[in-house]
Amino acid sequence: MRKLGRPSGHRKMMMKNLVTSLFKHGKIVTTETRAKEVRRDAEKMITLAKKNDLASRRLVLAEVLDETTVKELFEKIAPKYQDR
Repeated sequence: MRKLGRPSGHRKMMMKNLVTSLFKHGKIVTTETRAKEVRRDAEKMITLAKKNDLASRRLVLAEVLDETTVKELFEKIAPKYQDR
């Protein structure tokens, strides 16, 4: 994980906010370095959402800050990538 010039707590919360915004709005405007980090986390969340069980939902809820966004991730976004 890149440090991005931030203390660890700030960096972790920034990544959670960026991932949440990405799933909520479909795109984000950020630097290339941050986008590469967000991509790692977003792909992990999609992989968990494809499993569609309670344990994976709780793991995603720990990283994505908005419950309605998590619901949308499990119901709309993850099924698009089911065969990947």
